[in-house]
Amino acid sequence: MKRQHLLIDADDTLWENNIYFEQAFDRFCELLQHSTLTPAEVRAALDAIEIENNKIHGYGAHNFVRNLRQCFEALVERDPHPTHFEEIASYAHGILQMPIELMPGVAETLPRLAAQHELTVFTKGAHEEQSSKIARSGIGHWFTHCEIVKEKNRDAYHDLVARLRFDPGSTWMIGNSPKSDINPALAAGLRAVYVPHERTWTLEREEIVTSDRLLVAEGFGELARIFLGS
Repeated sequence: MKRQHLLIDADDTLWENNIYFEQAFDRFCELLQHSTLTPAEVRAALDAIEIENNKIHGYGAHNFVRNLRQCFEALVERDPHPTHFEEIASYAHGILQMPIELMPGVAETLPRLAAQHELTVFTKGAHEEQSSKIARSGIGHWFTHCEIVKEKNRDAYHDLVARLRFDPGSTWMIGNSPKSDINPALAAGLRAVYVPHERTWTLEREEIVTSDRLLVAEGFGELARIFLGS
């Protein structure tokens, strides 16, 4: 097969990520103890806060905790105590200290892909947090490039391809997020492989556009069939 440029998402594509934020949110709901709102309704309130704040502060554990604190202040039905905010602040430490759990098939498939194609980690979020995860993952050496951006939209893909001088026709974005991985890559003229994750963050979900440049893989290991023919 002709050598391809494979852009690979990190969180929830190479390793687990969102489940740790969900666990922190469950603890937050227990702390909030709202008398009428369901966890789903609390989540909707948090989503609205995150949509606005992510434009300013970006993503990552520390920004997530900032959003939780704002949500707590908006919804709490009792006088807040400093210990409440101390507990919320501890959620960031808990998330950042979680060990890197590679997705099934990643450890076996990456070396094979790297032998045939050029691999680039393309992820968004807080630079320090993402860099730490890449370093701790033990798989960073399989990638020729590591790109961390504030947002993965069509312009970000255009800029990346132009800067690295990739041919769009032989460049693929591989990831679990329709909003950040698949749709903007297709809009930028690239190819894409959607690798669904059942726990993808709600704000990363949207309807995937129809395209003959899109493939769907049931898991990371299936990339060997797509890009290596085996």
